[in-house]
Amino acid sequence: MDAGNQQKIVGYFIEEAKEHLDTIEQGLLDLRSVVTDPERVNEMFRAAHSVKGGAAMLGFVSLQKTAHKLEDSFKVLKENEICVDQRLETLFLKGYDTLKDLLDKLQGPFGLQEEEAEKTLEEAEPCFVELEGYLSELMSGSSQSATVTALTPSPTPQKAQKQLAPHFAPEVKSCLKQMLQLFKQQETSQTRQKLQKYCKDLFGLDAGNKTWQELVKISNKAIANPQNSYHTLAPVVIKELKQASDQLQQNQSCVLTPSLTLQQLIKKTPPAAAQAASSEPKQITLTVEPKAAAKTIIQAFDNKQLRQLIKLLAQAARS
Repeated sequence: MDAGNQQKIVGYFIEEAKEHLDTIEQGLLDLRSVVTDPERVNEMFRAAHSVKGGAAMLGFVSLQKTAHKLEDSFKVLKENEICVDQRLETLFLKGYDTLKDLLDKLQGPFGLQEEEAEKTLEEAEPCFVELEGYLSELMSGSSQSATVTALTPSPTPQKAQKQLAPHFAPEVKSCLKQMLQLFKQQETSQTRQKLQKYCKDLFGLDAGNKTWQELVKISNKAIANPQNSYHTLAPVVIKELKQASDQLQQNQSCVLTPSLTLQQLIKKTPPAAAQAASSEPKQITLTVEPKAAAKTIIQAFDNKQLRQLIKLLAQAARS
């Protein structure tokens, strides 16, 4: 097969795989409801199976192995009644992030490098081991007592715990789904403003918890910072807000603490530095060795700049 046809086939695989990853992501963000719907669980299972098959056919071993691990985990959900908790959601989302990271690298300007893929797999292995082990615990019933406690909290002798407003959970879920769709669109001032509007909606929900409002405020500031790309913002903001909502549903008086990653996203370049950056072009030093030069360029440029650079290089190569 010539290089042109091979590239087309890889392109078709990437586009199809992105659709399958969307199916998996949507399912994981609503996992507590999804596990009660056999068809939706089966959709996630089929999506992972399809990615695994396509990756195997094209020789992308790292993608194949990762999709296979998720497929096996979804099979457990298909065949067993599993009570989903925050720990299980987090482990599944980490596994999904690994698959998405590998696919993002594949569609990058330099493709999926074997050494980089192996490193990603090695870093993700503890997560998949923990996921497999925890699913086994849930199946065997060793965590049954914890589940019962979570589902039927002991009544407080003096004062019953205040309950969240009934509309809180569904409205958070709706806002996060809309935000996720916006994050997948092109980065514009309009879409960023819409994202901030959803943050205002989330802020205004009656959570009865000040730390929820603080977390939403920080998320809003991170989105408002134009230095943060949607690719960077989406996995952090969506995950933290969803996990916070889940925690509030279990215990309304819990303290929600933003992660260090989210806090770092609100740091802005000082005005003087920003002005200097806008008036003076950024300079980098490249070596003549192609791989080292490519690595420097990837670190220095954002995705939009990389795409522009690729077009310019392609035009130069044809001339």
